Amino acid sequence: MNSVEDKKEKMMPAMIGFYSGLVIVFVFAFLPVIKTLVETWIQSDDNSHGLLIVPISLYIIWQNRARLKCAAIEPGVGGRTMVTLAIVLYVFAFKAGIATVSSFSLVLAIWAIVWALFGKSVFKNLVFPLALLILMIPIPGQIYSMATIPLQLMVSKASAAMVGYLDVPVFREGNVIHLPGRTLEVVQACSGLRSLMSLITLCTIFGYMTLSSNFLRGILIVSSIPAAVLVNIFRVVLMIIAFYYLNLDLSEGSLHTTFGVVVFVLALVLVAMLRGILSKWDAKREIS
Repeated sequence: MNSVEDKKEKMMPAMIGFYSGLVIVFVFAFLPVIKTLVETWIQSDDNSHGLLIVPISLYIIWQNRARLKCAAIEPGVGGRTMVTLAIVLYVFAFKAGIATVSSFSLVLAIWAIVWALFGKSVFKNLVFPLALLILMIPIPGQIYSMATIPLQLMVSKASAAMVGYLDVPVFREGNVIHLPGRTLEVVQACSGLRSLMSLITLCTIFGYMTLSSNFLRGILIVSSIPAAVLVNIFRVVLMIIAFYYLNLDLSEGSLHTTFGVVVFVLALVLVAMLRGILSKWDAKREIS
């Protein structure tokens, strides 16, 4: 028994050196993608949640270290095939200048390396933190535009209808709302898509950490969609009311930023309330 432990201790420096070298090679190979991703996370409010993904994934892996120690390490042939596929995909995307595919090839390479080095058992234990890495990839501009325009129209239409019941004279043209002496435009930031991506990320993490049923986790994640839309409708309605009745402009400056934060916190409260309901359902399901 001692001889086995002695062998493990002697091999430890070599293993640390091997994995450290592998990390260095990986970072060097994917440095252009990593640099682009970090710049996007820092510069874009729509993708700032990406900064949290890697630290949270590493934390979840650390939490599961006991299970990982018990998992059988059996390097997989399928993983090596996936490594080749990831490299080919990365070279193609890099040459073609397709940022989204380049980012996905980075995530695919991480999956492949884990599978190739440690096998299916370890990979299955790391499915969630590895899958979470997909959320750090920015949404392609074309898809973002396609999703934003319908949301802008939905929010502006619902907001105009609601303030109309409050006897506020309002006229809507597409995503532009006309008031006496003021015109408000429901821009992309007010569509709900920006807060939606952050909410989906948070709901995914909270669902994994606090619920045991994948079905209930799915409900929590899906609930982020109506929550993001509803709070942004509420946001626009309050902006219209504040201007019409109080002559207070909440569409610009520090007030607009603060108001946006408050609205996002409101969305988190809605999601947290639903999570509380789902957790009770989850507890009953486990007892039964």
